[in-house]
Amino acid sequence: MVLAATILMAAAAVSAQEQTRAAQAGATQTMTSKAGKEGAAQKLSAAQVHRSAIVIDTHADTPQRFLDEHFDLDDALKGGEFNLESARKGGLGAEFFSIWVEPETNKGHYARRTLELIDAVKQQAAKHPGEMELVTSAEGIERAHREHKLAALMGIEGGHSIENSLGLLRQYYALGVRYMTLTWANSNGWADSSGDADDATVAHTKEGLSEFGKDVVYEMNRLGMMVDVSHVSDKTFFRTLIITRAPVIASHSGARALCDAPRNMTDDMLRAIANSGGPDSKGGVVQVNFFSGFVSQEYRNAMKAKEPEMKAAVQALKDKAKAEGKETSEAEIDKVQREYADRIPRPPLKELIDQIDHVAKVAGVDHVGLGSDFDGISGQLPQGIDSAADLPKITAALMERGYSAVDCRKILGGNLLRVFREVEQVAKELQAEDRPRITVKQPFEKKRE
Repeated sequence: MVLAATILMAAAAVSAQEQTRAAQAGATQTMTSKAGKEGAAQKLSAAQVHRSAIVIDTHADTPQRFLDEHFDLDDALKGGEFNLESARKGGLGAEFFSIWVEPETNKGHYARRTLELIDAVKQQAAKHPGEMELVTSAEGIERAHREHKLAALMGIEGGHSIENSLGLLRQYYALGVRYMTLTWANSNGWADSSGDADDATVAHTKEGLSEFGKDVVYEMNRLGMMVDVSHVSDKTFFRTLIITRAPVIASHSGARALCDAPRNMTDDMLRAIANSGGPDSKGGVVQVNFFSGFVSQEYRNAMKAKEPEMKAAVQALKDKAKAEGKETSEAEIDKVQREYADRIPRPPLKELIDQIDHVAKVAGVDHVGLGSDFDGISGQLPQGIDSAADLPKITAALMERGYSAVDCRKILGGNLLRVFREVEQVAKELQAEDRPRITVKQPFEKKRE
């Protein structure tokens, strides 16, 4: 019995050793398999990584061309940076078309111009159903991508478009608008702009947002419209982040540490966007602007030196048109501005990548994306970026700096999709609440003695 037990124990020990060796071999094989997969992933080319991503750009001003130049997305670029051909070549999955209303020439009819621009985008989608689709959700972007179509979305650039009306805001959402920049370069009475923050002749709010402005932010949260803090003053920026219940986006902004433009964001602001939203939020995203004047300090300095001469030329153009009883179009103004801007050497692509890299290091790689400003910056892009067709160069440059395929996919569009989904989820939660607007007397307010 003892001998038998000893033999059985020995056999069991041998069996256990064999099992252990087998398990170790299996683990080694699994590790080798994983390593092989990771190695294969590391061997993906920049072109393969780019093709595997849903590439999202959050700002193109092409609607101005649709309306004022009768430009069609099937046309050649004709000096612009965005059309269907360039989008295809660039592997672009989704484009947010900017609905921007110039505040001076359109004074008194902001809503009309806004609606005409929205209609112009819808007309393009109707003309090209095989190549693009107007979508209004994160799921819609993914569906269009599966169908190999460009997902077309809209974002309003400048809160003056709502003409101080929450009703108009709601109607724009119903028409498909999915983000709104609280201001453009002009303060609007309820939110302050970085464009005139230091102008004593312009009326500004006390806290960065008026009580109505706070209602606008809340209503955007409730609707599921992303709150865009590009263009706002620093004071408005921080007040907005206190008010919002959903993470925010900066649809086309850069890092002030690299280029000292008021439109760009300090490192504290970059971190604040990464931490925006409710207590369970994964944070917002900064979509980096491609405009050379926000990318490169050297370019910006040269641009400021030429600015007085350029402004005089634009004013002369306006005066001449007025004397002839005509209005100066945005296309005519852009042509003059471009003539002067083209005299300044464009910064190297490296400086745009520096911007993306800086935001990724300060805010985190989960909080950076692409917001080109195509067709809104008079062609003043870094070297090598002439249209949407050149977007793959950004992926290649990021990978050269050591960014992984996973991180590149986040930067190219994954981060924006995540924020968009969270904004949609917050909207569902808020719609279940019964909360009065800030401008309506709150039930908990104390009576004055």
